[in-house]
Amino acid sequence: MKTILLAACFLLLAAEAQAVSRYDPTRMSCDRVQATIARQGAVILRYQSARVPGLPLYDRYVRDERFCNAGEVRARAYVPSVDTRSCMVYVCKRPDFDRRFRRRFLHD
Repeated sequence: MKTILLAACFLLLAAEAQAVSRYDPTRMSCDRVQATIARQGAVILRYQSARVPGLPLYDRYVRDERFCNAGEVRARAYVPSVDTRSCMVYVCKRPDFDRRFRRRFLHD
């Protein structure tokens, strides 16, 4: 019985991970991309690279830090959309403390 309960818990976790919606921002206006992220909290945006033809790019974009993992912060990112090449959105990233340290103490 414990095995069945444990398996059911894992299935629920897997289903929750698959619940993030996926969109192509190049088929949406920038306002619609931002509104979709604001409404859903976190989405995956997938689009083709402008530099390397045929290379798909994708990432998970979030409304705020509540949708980031522990130790991550919200950082600005830009994605293409129908009406602009640089629609501002947010992505979760680990802070780079080492870079700030080098900039502050090694370049003075």
